[in-house]
Amino acid sequence: MNYKTLLSIITISFFYNSLFSQEHQMFTNGRLILGTYKERTASVSSADIDGDGDHDILVANGRHWPGQNRIFINNGRGIFTVEKNLGLNKSTTYATEIADLDNDGDLDIAVGNDMAPNYIFLNDGKGNFTRGTAFGENYAPTRNLTLTDLDKDGDVDILIINRGKTNQICLNNGDGTFTKTINFGSQKDSTIDVEVADMDNDNDLDLILANRDLQQNYVYLNNGNLEFKDKIPFGTGKDNTRSLNVADINKDGILDIITANISEQNVIYFGSKRKDFSTALVFDTSLMNSYSLSTADIDSDNDIDIIVGNYGKPNVIFYNSNKGQNWTRKQLSKEGLNTYDIITSDINNDGLIDIIEANSDGINRYYLNRIKK
Repeated sequence: MNYKTLLSIITISFFYNSLFSQEHQMFTNGRLILGTYKERTASVSSADIDGDGDHDILVANGRHWPGQNRIFINNGRGIFTVEKNLGLNKSTTYATEIADLDNDGDLDIAVGNDMAPNYIFLNDGKGNFTRGTAFGENYAPTRNLTLTDLDKDGDVDILIINRGKTNQICLNNGDGTFTKTINFGSQKDSTIDVEVADMDNDNDLDLILANRDLQQNYVYLNNGNLEFKDKIPFGTGKDNTRSLNVADINKDGILDIITANISEQNVIYFGSKRKDFSTALVFDTSLMNSYSLSTADIDSDNDIDIIVGNYGKPNVIFYNSNKGQNWTRKQLSKEGLNTYDIITSDINNDGLIDIIEANSDGINRYYLNRIKK
């Protein structure tokens, strides 16, 4: 090993050790907002929509009432100085999710609406969108969308969560059209969120469902043919789960389930080689109305932290230590907004994970992650 290589390794090691040892703080101000609107915002997503190397933000508005979905274009420094409407019509939108749906190398948008048709919007490569085909049932109570290649054929499929109606998997034909639909769950399910991951290590993707209205939460196991006959329960069986996430919290190589609940404690259910989730840990005892959560390494210490979005109360970061056995609680701000969604993204390209809130009837705000000096 030559001197320059050794010096480079020492420099990189010093940088990361310094990064891990320093305190992070989440910063916001009156400029770090997504427009000046107070709308019925239901969710938010982030990706490089216009192909210029930074992350833009897509805001879903409406819920039960028609609202205008909006795209906010990043100027490269984490400031959003250009705004575009998505589509000509206002919609009862709960979810706008981003992926390359027509396999042309740019990012498209799937829009999920409450009791109105769901549509694809196709990107011209520069962040300009044309409405494409509809997908799923025309008039269903859609609450959430998840985009992933569920059938492993090289294109992105769409999972539709319908509260109080059968959930659907819409399989992509490869060009952003969806003519085959598979149902999962039942019409009695009050499903509000779903995550997709290989929970039983058999190289296919399973479904992890969050149910409201005191219903049992389940992991639906994929048999490899998109049949989900076997399911594993988790939780008490009478939870009011609003959101969930999947991550290896305790770093044992097995995926865990993190739940955000309404008027209940928020809980981690640890996966095991037994393929059950009987070991649980309460990380949040507050009994708030937690509507959303996200997971990321906020403090750059190489483990997964949890960010919880609450309705009417301050949002909170829970910092992980001791492989998920100890949690340090820190409020994101003093505001008690109606946060329907909370996500993470490196907005200003500095290598640190930032946080974005979707607030119904409030300003949509984001927080830049900074190392405290």
